Amino acid sequence: MLLDYNAIFGDFSAIVPMLFLMAASLILPGVHLVGKRRTATWGFALAMVVVSMAFNAMMLYDGFVGTSLGMVTYNAYSGLMILLFQIVLFLAVLVSNASVETTRFNVGAYYALICAAATGMMFVAESSDLLMIFVGVELTSISSYALVSMKRNDARSAEAAVKYVIIGGMSTALTLYGISMLYGLAGTTNIAAIAETTRIGGVTFLFGVAMVSMIAGYGFKIAAVPFHMWAPDVYEGAATPVSLFLATGSKKMGLSVFFQIFLILFVSGTACAAIAGPEVQYLFAIIAAVTMTVGNIVAIAQSNIKRMLAYSSIAQAGYILIVMAVMSEYALSAGLFHMFTHVFMKGGAFLVVGALICAGVGEKISDYRGLGKRAPLMAAAMMLFLFSLAGIPPLAGFTSKFFLFSSTLGVGAAGDLAVNSQWVWLAFIAILNSAISLYYYARVVKAMYVDRGEAVEKIKVPKAFTFAIVICIVAVIVLGVYPQLLFDLCETAAHTLLL
Repeated sequence: MLLDYNAIFGDFSAIVPMLFLMAASLILPGVHLVGKRRTATWGFALAMVVVSMAFNAMMLYDGFVGTSLGMVTYNAYSGLMILLFQIVLFLAVLVSNASVETTRFNVGAYYALICAAATGMMFVAESSDLLMIFVGVELTSISSYALVSMKRNDARSAEAAVKYVIIGGMSTALTLYGISMLYGLAGTTNIAAIAETTRIGGVTFLFGVAMVSMIAGYGFKIAAVPFHMWAPDVYEGAATPVSLFLATGSKKMGLSVFFQIFLILFVSGTACAAIAGPEVQYLFAIIAAVTMTVGNIVAIAQSNIKRMLAYSSIAQAGYILIVMAVMSEYALSAGLFHMFTHVFMKGGAFLVVGALICAGVGEKISDYRGLGKRAPLMAAAMMLFLFSLAGIPPLAGFTSKFFLFSSTLGVGAAGDLAVNSQWVWLAFIAILNSAISLYYYARVVKAMYVDRGEAVEKIKVPKAFTFAIVICIVAVIVLGVYPQLLFDLCETAAHTLLL
């Protein structure tokens, strides 16, 4: 073991990665007030993110397991999810100082809010109690509302923030209703205890109402159909680093909530015999199929690149919801792996969009005409990310989709072919949707490499964006060719959660 975390941090050892970001959130406004320099504030925020990542990496490497506050537990699953949120935060913070969209922000407040939002995500990843999950989700949500509205004098940002707040309020109300009903039925908000109580007492009508309310409430967070209407407006109206953060981080938090609540209730040990039934699985399967289909079909009609990526994110959420239909350990491993690859694919695409906005390129797909000659690296990177999202081999998107879709056939983690034909139809719909997505991704590639643009001058983008994009390129290629680098950790995390 590299460090004795309990000796150093005591009762707070399980929340060490969050402690640094909580401190950053509290200190950053003061740092900017005293220093009056944007770069110094950015440097301090980035340094705190890196320190938090370093401690989490060491804890994962050491196999640390610990509990704090009686409601949060650090283990292989929570550590891996925290790492995902830290990567998202690192990419967003890295480029924020170079983005022209954030130049008019109060940077002290901006970095404090984005660190607070990430802290909420990390608390969600460690939570074993419905109330702690709710608090973490709301910390992230309220911070996100403010982040979306920070583009002053921008009508799109104001409209997006209002829609986000209203729909977020509906989500909160539904979630609280479901939690209160579960508490009334079980007398506790601990997820494992609720599962045990349900196993003993059986499923009731009120339990079903509570589950539907919570599925709807958290369905807003992942933009699952029909709760998806906020995502395109928010991603278009927000500054691109914020759009990146929400598309790759906030949705993963929502999916983590689905895993931590519903998989534990319906799959793991004590509750399995009582309440895991095909009706629940088919409900999630239908939501997954409709979400991926609506996301991909509506994306075809989009002319704004950020709105297209938003609907693409909705479709990707549909793919990951396959985990909730299959409800197996291997499916969860594949879902976690796809969540990581999606961070680099979708995050990379938003980084390219943000870099081009800094260079004066518009957000419409038609503005990308001739980009292959004007910005060869940006065009090549965007093509790589889009093809990976579509599932073109040997990129990471193909590998993660292969794992995820194959889980519908009952293929085990050890490669045993215990084929189950129950979810073949869901795999077929997912594969068909991947083919549909290639059409609108190819439109962007065609604009960059086939269509001629009016401008001929070379485009220069900020170095921070270039560095972040290169990180995503390397990850997309390496994880596609050598998935075991990360998939083994995903298997361990899945086993830990469902133990």
